[in-house]
Amino acid sequence: MRWVNRKMRRNDRMIAGAVPILALLVLYLVMAAQRHALNPSDKILPLPDAMARGLSALLFQADPLSGHFLFWTDTFASLQRLGLGLGIATLGALVAGLVLGVLPPVRATLGPLVTAIAVIPPIALLPVLFIALGLGETAKVALIVVGIAPPMIRDITDHIASLPREQIIKAQTLGASSWQIMIRVALPQAMPRLIQAVRLALGPAWVFLISAEAIAADTGLGYRIFLVRRYLAMDVIIPYVAWIALLAITLDFALSLASRRLFPWAHGASH
Repeated sequence: MRWVNRKMRRNDRMIAGAVPILALLVLYLVMAAQRHALNPSDKILPLPDAMARGLSALLFQADPLSGHFLFWTDTFASLQRLGLGLGIATLGALVAGLVLGVLPPVRATLGPLVTAIAVIPPIALLPVLFIALGLGETAKVALIVVGIAPPMIRDITDHIASLPREQIIKAQTLGASSWQIMIRVALPQAMPRLIQAVRLALGPAWVFLISAEAIAADTGLGYRIFLVRRYLAMDVIIPYVAWIALLAITLDFALSLASRRLFPWAHGASH
């Protein structure tokens, strides 16, 4: 049987996916052990016990100044900013995508503007946002929204605009108005695509969040990483990066599961 026709069971897929991750972990441990054999005080590739010690202080010991457990404070602050940014961007993308996708005159008028904004590197707008909105939470959330909303709007707009014209004609034959077509025809078919767009936006959203926290913040995962890097504290940086990856994977899995549960028809009968 050709590989292109092979179907893998769920357990087989999990095992196959775990192999390269375990291989990378083993490679890291081997390289770290070699470096520490040559230099026991090496900070570049810390061993697991060093990372456990570095992280335990942030996990289980309250900060003398604030009285907070810094790891959890950083996590909550970053997730709050990320959640607000994703929520605002998702709602805006859904509303704008419906309007632009269903109404050709609006798409012809505002489509080029959305495209122009989408191709601007959001990081280039970071100084503008901080100057205009200050150094508070608003600018950090705004960077996430500005960074991910325009591509999401374009994607939802294109998806809705490509719906079969027969659906629109049939709805109008039954007396549906433009508003009813938007809500009854376009919205249900846009929701699975919207979840997919959010999943694709998670990576850039984390990049914009970490960038904003690195420049102007006193809490957050990105803030902590850039704070300890001056001390070459890789025993803290690597666990924080791994934690960010775990959070991102969890969010992606939750969105995928929600899409399959809420819209099974969009994933095919085999699922």
